[in-house]
Amino acid sequence: MKQELLAPAGDIEAGYAALYYGADAVYLGLQKFSARATATNFDEHNLNQFTAYAHHLGRKVYAAINTVVQEDELPDLLKILDVCSKCNIDAVILQDLGVARVIKQSYPELELHASTQMAVHNKEGALFLQSVGFSRVVLARELTLPEIKEIASIEGLETEAFIHGALCYSYSGLCQFSALEIGRSANRGKCLYPCRACFEKNGINKHFFSMKDMALGIDVLKMPVTSLKIEGRKKSALYVAAVTDYYRHILDGKGADYQKEERIKQIFSRPWCKFHFNGKSKDIIDREFVGHRGLKIGKIGRISKQGIEIKLNHKIGRFDGLQIDVKGNEKPFGFSIQNIKLNSKNVFEAATGDVVQIELPKKYPNLEKGLDVYLASSTEVKASYPYKKPKQNEFINGINLDVKVEVYQDNILAKCDNFVSSVGGSFDKAQDLSKVTLAFKQAFEKTGGTEFSLKSISVENSGRLFVPVSKINELRRDLYSKIVPCHKKGTLPTISKKENAGFKGWIIKTDDIKCLEQLNLADFAEIVYLINPKSDVSELKKLPKNKVRIALPEVCRKPKVFEPIINSLIECGYKKWEIGNYWGFSALPTEKLDISLSSSVYMLNSQAVEHAKEMKVKRVCFSIEDTLSNINLLNEKISLTSCFIVYQDAPLFISAGCIRDYDCKNCKGGVEIAELKKDGRIYTAISQNCQLMMFNDKPLCFADEAKNVKADFYRMDFCHKKYDAFRVKQIADKLMNFTDINGCVKANINSQKI
Repeated sequence: MKQELLAPAGDIEAGYAALYYGADAVYLGLQKFSARATATNFDEHNLNQFTAYAHHLGRKVYAAINTVVQEDELPDLLKILDVCSKCNIDAVILQDLGVARVIKQSYPELELHASTQMAVHNKEGALFLQSVGFSRVVLARELTLPEIKEIASIEGLETEAFIHGALCYSYSGLCQFSALEIGRSANRGKCLYPCRACFEKNGINKHFFSMKDMALGIDVLKMPVTSLKIEGRKKSALYVAAVTDYYRHILDGKGADYQKEERIKQIFSRPWCKFHFNGKSKDIIDREFVGHRGLKIGKIGRISKQGIEIKLNHKIGRFDGLQIDVKGNEKPFGFSIQNIKLNSKNVFEAATGDVVQIELPKKYPNLEKGLDVYLASSTEVKASYPYKKPKQNEFINGINLDVKVEVYQDNILAKCDNFVSSVGGSFDKAQDLSKVTLAFKQAFEKTGGTEFSLKSISVENSGRLFVPVSKINELRRDLYSKIVPCHKKGTLPTISKKENAGFKGWIIKTDDIKCLEQLNLADFAEIVYLINPKSDVSELKKLPKNKVRIALPEVCRKPKVFEPIINSLIECGYKKWEIGNYWGFSALPTEKLDISLSSSVYMLNSQAVEHAKEMKVKRVCFSIEDTLSNINLLNEKISLTSCFIVYQDAPLFISAGCIRDYDCKNCKGGVEIAELKKDGRIYTAISQNCQLMMFNDKPLCFADEAKNVKADFYRMDFCHKKYDAFRVKQIADKLMNFTDINGCVKANINSQKI
């Protein structure tokens, strides 16, 4: 199987560089709904040119429309999808089920690729998305090689996996850190990367969640997936060229070129790792520094008035950029080389093995002997990746025209579909009829930078008459001016009308049944119990079975461990279940059950809710990072029963990383809780079973806002953190009177937009 090398393009120059250096396909974002909203991205004109050129080369182009979409943005979504269809995009990478529904019904020519934002981390999740129309799934970055192989074995489903680039600490799509803490949602492409900040733990300040970069290198040859994906839509054309070239070299059987690796590190690179590809690893975090480091070229030997002395393990040149790790600074100290001395003589460049003195800028931090020095920018490397690109408008996705010409003694006619043009004249016999026919063909091929492309032309000239080129050109211009491009304009699929709307009661969710002991359960319409493989389900006997709904967690790396508990509970008559990730649809016999969705399956527009209804879902939860205005707008339109979460200790992220200070072989498992501080805020990190969840010390509370939300159900959650029964009773009493709990936070609920 020939695997696809998939490269990123944050702008058209990066796209051209990717194609030149061997990418089989390129993925890019448009002006809206891109998970890299701050990249340059593509407008319609650039997208048209680029896709036409890529298709000319036999390559593919995928559009990342991979954010969640709010209700009032659906008309803009149609405009973006119209452009994708017009420009012959090969597939759309998406996160939102609403986007999927619109494409399936209004743009069936566009393939559906499930974004890594959909957090596909097991075979069950992939199988379900295949069943609802996705031709490809982009796998979660956290997976090991055996897990990747298992999903890639699904017959008829394409798989795509990241091989190089930046990593997120959280499972993609399950991070709400930036949204809930700063108001900039990662699920909307606006993440401000708060995970890379410095946090205090036990009096020590470190970057506990700042990931190294992934670089699989030669290990990509072990990958059984359809597509090998390079991250980097916010990177330069130079970076895209270098990384694409490096992996093209490997895939073509030429091995991992060390010089090419060095060039990548000089252009942009954090320290490299393979994440969990070869099994659970803790060597994935750079706790000391953040950002681009570069290629390590030596250590400071000594410091003098002349600068710093370094014995080089790589050549350098004047005006190259250096960076030095300085203790106490979270970012390396960087400067441009202005002067190099070798044997007390000024030189323009120095080679490997040379001992040089490098002049420091006037202002520099406290430097010490032995600090690592990195080459962070190389003039030579910048000139090492030239690339060719087409002329402006040389390639355009044209509208193919079939033209018929008729020549008479006193006029000539041109017809295309229902458009007709006529030019009068007096035409004599032609000496060479073939030259006349050729003149018509050559004239009508000149489309003047329009969207038109001549597919065919027939010339009926029974009188064998000669027509001057000036008359032919006049006829062409007149015909082309009349043809109105007719592009496809999609419409929003219909949605069901809401029935039986109105308040139906309060719901309480917990992972600890003991915390419910002081409540009058008659006050609640439903009790949602979040299970794990070790849950003591015998405790469920204390609860009225008709009110119990069993909830599956968002992340499950080994779904088979849930099989016994799922089968047992279903056999005992528990028919109501809540799903937190797509794997749950395959793990449960959903056609026999009452299924609801938790807020981690994002529902921000009516098309997404309608898609859920078509999946036999009975109830949805509004997103906890959404705004009150969108929730109310959505609630007026949807036909499914709705649930508004009023109180929750919201997971800021869910991670396969680990914050424990010891290595895996010395880990006894169990729960470990760490308190972290940042800018006056306190966070709780809970580590359990090789999974980490991070929480603000202050819960979300929307009790006051709930007065203005006409949801069918209101819900309070007591999961993950420990609550005693007395405290739960205190909180529940206030919430059910729509009274806010002191010391809580509001996230985006009162914002105009997320």
